[in-house]
Amino acid sequence: MRIGHGFDLHRLAEGYKLIIGGVDIPHTKGCEAHSDGDVLLHTVTDALLGALNLPDIGQLFPDNDPKWKGARSDIFLKEAVRLMEERGYSLGNIDCTIIAQRPKLSPHKEAIRKNLCALLNAHDSVVNLKAKTHEKVDSIGEERSIACHAVVLLLRKE
Repeated sequence: MRIGHGFDLHRLAEGYKLIIGGVDIPHTKGCEAHSDGDVLLHTVTDALLGALNLPDIGQLFPDNDPKWKGARSDIFLKEAVRLMEERGYSLGNIDCTIIAQRPKLSPHKEAIRKNLCALLNAHDSVVNLKAKTHEKVDSIGEERSIACHAVVLLLRKE
């Protein structure tokens, strides 16, 4: 059994699409990033990599490599899932918390969770997704950034 934690934060800016869990979310701002800036998929990727004691997403997919400019974040997560399976592990469960003042994510949570389950090859009973505001405190609460945490439990396949 292995446990991993992931965290990510992105600056929000006009002129970018807001993509969370591979789902386009209508909003006036999006994540400023080298790739598509999907804060949830980056966080989940890092949680899986951490549980496997592997380098983090920035080391495996560096933001100074033009190859990853504008890349879809599902590429990163699919590679982490491949590494998990290659090392003989399966997903026990994952608990994710997205922190954003706006937009409200509750109308999109089920679509995000469904896509995350598909990317993880996981049943929806082991994938939890929560969305919180930051009570108008700091850069998240002032709608200048968005963040995410995830905790993952990996189980050795038998």
